[in-house]
Amino acid sequence: MSDLPHRLLAVPNFMVGSDERVVGALKATLDAECKVLDCHMDPRHGRTVITALADGTDLLTALPDACAQAAHLIDITRGDGLHPHIGATDVCPVVYPNDDLRELAEGIALGVAEKIGEAGIPVFLYGEMASAPERTERAFFRRGGLEELTARMASGELRPDFGPTAPHPSAGATLVTARPPLVAFNLELDTPDLEAARAVAAELRESGGGPAGVRAIALPWSEGRTQISVNIGDPVAVPLHEVIARTRRLAGAAGASVIAVELVGLTPHAALEAYPDDLPIEGFDPDRKVIERLLV
Repeated sequence: MSDLPHRLLAVPNFMVGSDERVVGALKATLDAECKVLDCHMDPRHGRTVITALADGTDLLTALPDACAQAAHLIDITRGDGLHPHIGATDVCPVVYPNDDLRELAEGIALGVAEKIGEAGIPVFLYGEMASAPERTERAFFRRGGLEELTARMASGELRPDFGPTAPHPSAGATLVTARPPLVAFNLELDTPDLEAARAVAAELRESGGGPAGVRAIALPWSEGRTQISVNIGDPVAVPLHEVIARTRRLAGAAGASVIAVELVGLTPHAALEAYPDDLPIEGFDPDRKVIERLLV
């Protein structure tokens, strides 16, 4: 890894949640060119989110290498994780910590996408780099999982931006973009009622009248609990406390409460402004989880 004159983050999401051997191999591959800052393994989601820091050009090697290794080590046709996905490396965003690095990040993301495609894995660009408005959201590609993706590609409805015109037989496809930092976190509700949790998630997300850039899905969880998995697209404009307050109101109307919060990956400092004292984030350490503290 170079001395990082143009530092970018990458946050590949791999569909493996409990195999420490596989996750260790993926981390080692990224560490060869990058600095791994965080690794969040979730057995129930069947998903590992790794945050790595590198000079932009180093990501051109590290990310395609990690995706190729994931294709070798992970067979998503055998997985049963709760999180929606279409690939062994489901998403592979390049993250620019400030707008000055946006153009660089977009160029690196395109290079990464091209190399992943050359390795035999279809790549779809999403978010601000989507090739059509309907392709902006990850949910557009994930609906129905790998089986439906295969059918949509076979019919010609979906053509990849890079790579083959059919999913890789065991690794599926990968979604790539460049974006600013987002916040991903999970909220646990003290109700087993999945339909009630889905109603909360529906009203929490932007499409249901919630704050701009908020995405949320409801999942079955442990006995007596459900989970709301949330992404905040602009956590500076929409800090965590705003989303938590709305979730509490919606859950309360259904007779439930928010009883736990878990952060997935890192967060900008501004996202924690006015965070409620009565709902601590599980295992949170600002020296390991706040982006600004790790970029100095």
